Amino acid sequence: MNWKLLVQSLFGAQHTIQRNGDVLSGTAQLEGQTLAVVGTTDHAAIGIETALAQAKAILDTLQNHPGRPILLLVDTQGQRLRHRDELLCINRYMAHMGCCVDLARRSGHRVIALVYDQALSGGFITSGLMADTCHALPEAEIRVMRLPAMSRVTKIAEDVLEALSLSNPVFAPGVENYVAMGGIETLWRGDLQASLVAALAADDITDQRATLGATRGGRKLSAEVTQRVLAA
Repeated sequence: MNWKLLVQSLFGAQHTIQRNGDVLSGTAQLEGQTLAVVGTTDHAAIGIETALAQAKAILDTLQNHPGRPILLLVDTQGQRLRHRDELLCINRYMAHMGCCVDLARRSGHRVIALVYDQALSGGFITSGLMADTCHALPEAEIRVMRLPAMSRVTKIAEDVLEALSLSNPVFAPGVENYVAMGGIETLWRGDLQASLVAALAADDITDQRATLGATRGGRKLSAEVTQRVLAA
């Protein structure tokens, strides 16, 4: 979905969200409450400038508007694959972005993420997956790694991975598989504004991804292993 149509569906005309390059930022009004909105568009490749721009928007909210809820709009192809960014340690910049989201959560800000188009690899991990809860539109595309790349990294034949992906969501791309694994809490259909209101009103914001993965059958052992480690 185009970001302007998405924002219109969420807030109508009650927002100041603007685009600067591939970065979205601004505020929006929802049922008398002001939200900070930070995100990316056009399948943004997260380079050092993009990561710093998003981190700055979040830190500005922490400093100037304590407790203000933050909505992360996710559309990224992952980190930018350029020699310059690698030499400048893009991993540190992306980690800084993730730490800013974590700091916002620990400082009392509700952080809701919405994957509205594409979410890949590190760009997704340091934004959407760092939020209190991450949601998605049904047409969103989510994956960490394509099967050919996964085959090269794991040294497992691609045809074996393809067979595994038919029955195991961990090996398969697609938004429904991330719902099954618990990475995506809900899919937002129909009235997007009502979905956002419900997400902000949820009382329990503890990390439920492992439990959801077990309940939904996408990650059957994560919750159990976590409990065994905690009990050890």
